[in-house]
Amino acid sequence: MYASQFHLNTLKEAPADAEVASHQLLTRAGMVRRIAGGIYSYMPLGFKVLKKIEGIVREEMDRAGALEILMPFVQPAELWQETGRWEKYGEELLRIKDRHQRDFVLQPTSEEVVTDLARNEIQSWRQLPVNFYHIQTKFRDERRPRFGLMRSREFIMKDAYSFDRDVESAQASYDKMYDAYIRIFTRLGLNFRAVAADTGAIGGSRSHEFQVIADTGEDEIVYNPESDYAANIELAAAPSLLDERQAATEALTKTPTPNCGKCIEVAHLLNRELSETVKSVVLATGNLAEDDSTDTQLWLLMVRGDHDVNEVKVSKLAGFEHGHRLATEAEILETFGCEPGYLGPIQTQRPIKVIADLTVANMSDFICGANEAHYHYTGANWGRDLPEPDFIADIRNVVAGDPDPSGGSLAIQRGIEVGHVFFLGDTYSKALNARFLDATGKPSLMQMGCYGIGISRIAAAAIEQNHDEHGIIWPRAIAPFEVVICGLGFHKSENVRTQAEALYQALTAAGIEVILDDRDIRPGVMFADWELIGVPMRVTIGDRGLKEGVLEVQTRRTGEVTKIKPDEAVDYLRHSLESL
Repeated sequence: MYASQFHLNTLKEAPADAEVASHQLLTRAGMVRRIAGGIYSYMPLGFKVLKKIEGIVREEMDRAGALEILMPFVQPAELWQETGRWEKYGEELLRIKDRHQRDFVLQPTSEEVVTDLARNEIQSWRQLPVNFYHIQTKFRDERRPRFGLMRSREFIMKDAYSFDRDVESAQASYDKMYDAYIRIFTRLGLNFRAVAADTGAIGGSRSHEFQVIADTGEDEIVYNPESDYAANIELAAAPSLLDERQAATEALTKTPTPNCGKCIEVAHLLNRELSETVKSVVLATGNLAEDDSTDTQLWLLMVRGDHDVNEVKVSKLAGFEHGHRLATEAEILETFGCEPGYLGPIQTQRPIKVIADLTVANMSDFICGANEAHYHYTGANWGRDLPEPDFIADIRNVVAGDPDPSGGSLAIQRGIEVGHVFFLGDTYSKALNARFLDATGKPSLMQMGCYGIGISRIAAAAIEQNHDEHGIIWPRAIAPFEVVICGLGFHKSENVRTQAEALYQALTAAGIEVILDDRDIRPGVMFADWELIGVPMRVTIGDRGLKEGVLEVQTRRTGEVTKIKPDEAVDYLRHSLESL
């Protein structure tokens, strides 16, 4: 490919709404163009990257025995109504009507459709196991699409679905997909972690996320540097930081704390450690309508002042199965007689259920709100000053330095979720009555797993992990081109033109994907374009170098420049690329 025959349209400035590096650089490099909020066109360079990602994913899925199909982008509402997700999925599910006023959705995922296929196609245990996958456009109506391809509304995804006879074989299918994902992200050239995760809206009981490590990631990953343990912060167990509760040594005292509505402000005012304070969060269950408190149950959640409530953990507690919300200001005033910021479990105006975090349950002489504006209690103790909590549970986020029960301390890093594997069990097969006849002739529910990879998100995540002040640094496996030849004075120097075209032909014959930049532009502009685009290797051919009998080769990642003889170029580039 010659650059003069390829569509290259780089920009000096990124759009004003581009907040992260990947959004800025994909746009500046001419790889994507915004059509509407969260909706993009993929230009030739960007599309080449996507096809390379797809190629690796497809090869490893096929290698793992999965069978490629293609399911529709538009799905009938009836299937979503059968599983109950028509109502449960929320506003991200874009619902549409056809000309006959029949309801459809633009698919965000395909559990319903693929399970419908399975219940119609699979009758006997002899047809199992089977794993269907497709690479298809998805749509999730994000309230606030942002970060370019990182959180867009329309995106490209590979999703696979395994069907098995029993739990044991379904777990084997899960493990096979887990291993395939390790191979995929390794081949993509990404620094990643596989972490235990919450199953979320998909459902199921076993789940791992594949996180690309990047400082701009939206997710926090908890891991032990001394072991293989890693988990999403939503799932990571937070142990009690106190082995047992100590005896009280202070009297309960109502202490003035003017204009100190936050634990850190109280600790500073009283010259106490933040870890001596307790934070109160009020949630409501039952009737979730904010304008009607009938049949609403309020809960006071207590975590240490330097900790945060983990709502995913809370959602799994008894009493929270059907959802929860923050209590309204009116509910708080009625129950505590006080505005938020000074709430506590002592002497509430109405009974309330109290859930104490594991660490809080072992605290003594702690500081908590006094249910009176500008006052807190010091010297509060369980049993003496307030009843024991109704429930004690792990309800907080892990913090760096927390102990790992298996040994060592936990650390936290940020990541971008690019893949997720779930063991679903019979969640969807039961809802859609997807059964098969087992070896005894008895109808049995299929056991399912689902496995997603964000194709377009991988492109963005790779850039978040691999860029510098000049532009993108693509891993070789997904770069739009592996080598660019920059011919300086290409149209003016026959010697440059001859050498550049000869090298281009030789690299092409060697199976190396190369583009020859034959544009009549200044060298500085040419080099800046390719640094922005991020091709791994650049070869510069100019009259000055040719007089010395050399070409210049620069590695994009390191910036290292090496002078080589023209007849050594192919072997040098092949070996250099293999080392990337």
